[in-house]
Amino acid sequence: MDVLRPTLITVNGRIYRKNPVEMSTHRLEEDEDFYIPDADTYMDETCEVLEIEETGRGFRLAFDIPSAFFSYIIGKKGQTKQRIERETRTHIQIPRMGQEGDIVITGPDKKGLTSAKTRIDVMVDSARQRQQFTHFVSIPIISKDVQNGFQDFKLDVLRECHGDRGVEESIFQNPAKLHLTLGTLVLLNAKEVTKAKELLTECEEEIIRLQDIADSIVAKFVSSGLMQKDYERVKLHCTVMNTLFRKDPAAGGVHGSQNSPAEKGMKGRESFDAMSILSKFEDFKLGVHHVDTVHISQRYSTGSDGYYACSASIKLP
Repeated sequence: MDVLRPTLITVNGRIYRKNPVEMSTHRLEEDEDFYIPDADTYMDETCEVLEIEETGRGFRLAFDIPSAFFSYIIGKKGQTKQRIERETRTHIQIPRMGQEGDIVITGPDKKGLTSAKTRIDVMVDSARQRQQFTHFVSIPIISKDVQNGFQDFKLDVLRECHGDRGVEESIFQNPAKLHLTLGTLVLLNAKEVTKAKELLTECEEEIIRLQDIADSIVAKFVSSGLMQKDYERVKLHCTVMNTLFRKDPAAGGVHGSQNSPAEKGMKGRESFDAMSILSKFEDFKLGVHHVDTVHISQRYSTGSDGYYACSASIKLP
């Protein structure tokens, strides 16, 4: 790790440095034992207002965490959970594996509850970064003009680059799913999907130009913890060819052609030679599209209109 540029993670609006952890590549999720800072590292520092309830025996804090993260909080043979309880003088109740529900922390003082909650938040954020994304924020680019231009592009590439390694129909995007990607999301239960919908709705009031729209939306999702920040500014792009389309029909690729990879004995992720394509089509224009909608799109899905299933959307002026 570069000590001058450490990896940073954002939890509830607060930024923490992520320390390196040595992990075996063959361990199961429930065997993972995340790094937990010394007892005084986080103390009771938090940017969120915690709804801590006073009871006859002390204090109680309940909050929602997707069940996919329970194994990370419990740790191997319960060691991670036990260590948090011991160092914060709390008791942590976690629903049974596979069941959704609140995690409940109880203890004699608010400081211990806040410290335990912060540690769990940091572990969940670290675990979230290792999950496959389930949704993505997108801008559909599916006007007839662009779709027709894309079809012309595909036919020209297949004709002029015929014989180039790996260039075939199956690696082209489905024209009904052309889009600009703003960022990816890991939404693991209904509450997180609802939270993402609310965040997108809030973005309607912050509309300026396209790059600013993208940056503003991503910044809001990053600060919520539902999205990871990859670049200083969003790199707007539209994927038209990808070898992943060969083996994933739901991703939007064209399948079932006579030259499919299965019939040719090709590997699903075999690369292709794009040198000629970049040289011959660097100035190719797909067409004009009026950007009017931003979606939270569900990965591996298809809606009634042929585009990805939409979890939420906002209209742009």
